[in-house]
Amino acid sequence: MDVGWAGVRELVFRPRVAELLWNTTRLALGTVAVCAVLGVGAAWLVARSSVPGRRLWHVLLVAPLAVPAFVNSFAWISLLPGLDTYAGALLVVSLSYFPFVYLPVVAAFRGLDPALEETARGLGLSGWAVFRRVQLPQLRVALLGGALLVALHVLAEFGALQMLRYPTFTTAIYDQYRATFNGPAATALAGVLILLCLVLLLAEVRLRGHRGYAGSGRGAARPVRPVELGALTGPALLALAGLVGLALLVPLGALAYWLAGGASAGLSWGDLAATTGTTLALAAAAAAVTTAMALPTGWLAVRARGRTATLLERATYVGSSLPGIVVALALVTLSIRATPWLYQTVPVLLAAYAILFLPRAIVPVRAAVEQSPPLYDDVAASLGSSGADRLRRITLPLLAPGLGAGAALVFLAVVTELTATLLLAPTGTATLATAFWSASSALSYGAAAPYAAVMVLLSAPATVLLSRHTRRGPTP
Repeated sequence: MDVGWAGVRELVFRPRVAELLWNTTRLALGTVAVCAVLGVGAAWLVARSSVPGRRLWHVLLVAPLAVPAFVNSFAWISLLPGLDTYAGALLVVSLSYFPFVYLPVVAAFRGLDPALEETARGLGLSGWAVFRRVQLPQLRVALLGGALLVALHVLAEFGALQMLRYPTFTTAIYDQYRATFNGPAATALAGVLILLCLVLLLAEVRLRGHRGYAGSGRGAARPVRPVELGALTGPALLALAGLVGLALLVPLGALAYWLAGGASAGLSWGDLAATTGTTLALAAAAAAVTTAMALPTGWLAVRARGRTATLLERATYVGSSLPGIVVALALVTLSIRATPWLYQTVPVLLAAYAILFLPRAIVPVRAAVEQSPPLYDDVAASLGSSGADRLRRITLPLLAPGLGAGAALVFLAVVTELTATLLLAPTGTATLATAFWSASSALSYGAAAPYAAVMVLLSAPATVLLSRHTRRGPTP
């Protein structure tokens, strides 16, 4: 129902919204600060220092991405029930999201020419001064990009914060919608959340600026000479081990502990198998639909460059920057008002997945199109081959690696998606994420653990690919 501008003002300008704004803002800022320190520090140790076992540490520092944030929260809260505070929320989300800063920063470190650093040291600058005055400015774009990802994930996070009982806009929207089915109130909160996301995007563009730091020399950059840590090697190893232990070993250890009690919790392995099958089927369908949508977009962005193609491509990123609960709520409202027969059906759920994850498919598809020379298509056309025949015999085989990578990224994202699935899944349909959520909400940790373990196992391949993609350069 329409409430008018007076109703909107009444819904937005109230103490509850101010409280949620304070909670959400301080958690986002705190998480960005913690992740920046952890991500940059770990990246420097792995890419620039002489700390032993840098290849192994790199893999272990990326591995927390295989554990969804709500699974991480489940592990911590099941072991420490008193963690439902701001400090607890800050700890859990920071341990879940610091790899988003670590990954781009370590890649940026490995792309820097060490000549500037060696020159600065030759001029008498200390190691800290070299980092602050030479390296950090060149890491600006990577650091801001990682910080933006962290902030957007915090704004969109629902499961972890709901489990920790830390109220933010996402948890309030879900509670408002589920408890009272109050569409206008939930929509008003979603509007404020969208504004926060837009502010973040604009702030990142403004802070990034237009300065570039590309090297101007010719040829390959000289090999990096690691900074000798000396007596600091022990503390550095302890710091890395502590970070990996908190971010990875604690959730995996908690899962192992509760898996041991899964049989006593009355878990039905048949239900687990059926839920896994449903999840895989939805993920496969979403991957197929989303990749099919990404193909023309990626093709036009490369082969038909122009304002229209650029606008079409950039528009796909808008949906992915919105929290899943906002996209789900919009589709709920649209389906109820325009097509009530589609409410809580698989097509609407697949539409939500496509909106949220389309950029994950577009990026590798576009890269594949960039690397695919148009000469073969032109030759085939000159020989009289039809458009459909060229698509089947030339275009699709050339783009197959990019299409496969995009489909795999979407597939793995859908496997662990929670918020949109909770609101849009057909009645009686359970995925690994929603089944885990139901069991953990009922404090049946033993029954929830197997669903979490399967999600972690299915997410592991993406983590391996990410660690290999950024592991470049001479790292012993």
